[in-house]
Amino acid sequence: MNPTPGRRPDWVSAELYPYTSRFIEVDGHVVHYIDEGAGPVLLFLHGNPVWSFLYRQVIGDLSERFRCVALDLPGFGLSSAADGYGYRPSEHATVVEGVVSRLGLSDATMVVNDWGGPIGLSVAAGRPDVFTRLVIANTWAWSVRGDRHFEVFSWLMGGPIGRVLIARFNLFVNQLIPRGHSRRRPTAGEMAHYRGPFPTPASRRPTSIFPRQITRSHAWLERVERGLDRLAQHPVLLVWGEADIAFRARERERFERLFPRARTVRLPGVGHFVASDAPADMSAAIRAWHPHTAVQGGLAGGSAEG
Repeated sequence: MNPTPGRRPDWVSAELYPYTSRFIEVDGHVVHYIDEGAGPVLLFLHGNPVWSFLYRQVIGDLSERFRCVALDLPGFGLSSAADGYGYRPSEHATVVEGVVSRLGLSDATMVVNDWGGPIGLSVAAGRPDVFTRLVIANTWAWSVRGDRHFEVFSWLMGGPIGRVLIARFNLFVNQLIPRGHSRRRPTAGEMAHYRGPFPTPASRRPTSIFPRQITRSHAWLERVERGLDRLAQHPVLLVWGEADIAFRARERERFERLFPRARTVRLPGVGHFVASDAPADMSAAIRAWHPHTAVQGGLAGGSAEG
């Protein structure tokens, strides 16, 4: 957590994260974001336990042709939460809505991964006039009630044992980020940037809230899924890492049923954090799909978008 709201900490490397840090106040939160390049807007939303640093290489690839905006959720990265904030996904969605309004974004593409999925798709469904295209990478947007794959994880990591492991050992950063990469290993410098926001047990609380919310946010997740109807005619790109320990083929297939006109780009051997594990592939998929940069014929192996 940023100890000095509105200031970029010294541990952030200009070499690894060569972007101008900007800060905006929304409902008492000091939200950090980057805003690079010019052209059609791409809004990047991260999940747990990462921050906008996750997308740095994709943004570097795409900012010559796009305006790339990436924010940190309160309590993550360089963003600071107001007193009393609960770090629940519904609260994060409200903050994202506020940032979108303050920045005056329009005709934008929402790019999501992990918890950024239900949070971002909730926001997009509420503003389908603003978000006219979607890029979805290894996430979900519905209640997982009855799915033991997720319920066991939520019970274990969201319960007392999980909370202690996260608080004492920064478990999510130290274990799940490396395991979320399959094609490559994060470097020591990259891991230092993922640990940077969470130096103390108290600062790790935001990362410990999300696991329990997988099951405690059933009602909110059901509303998120119902809202997807408002996005049914939007162009959608699915960029799916096939070596993900969290999100499987069945989640991708469910998105394909929800968005039957979507283009799917499957990435064998790529893990959960697609933007970091395979940044060049993700950038290429977006360029080949987005009408601003698309090349004739698209990507070999991807199903054609209607």
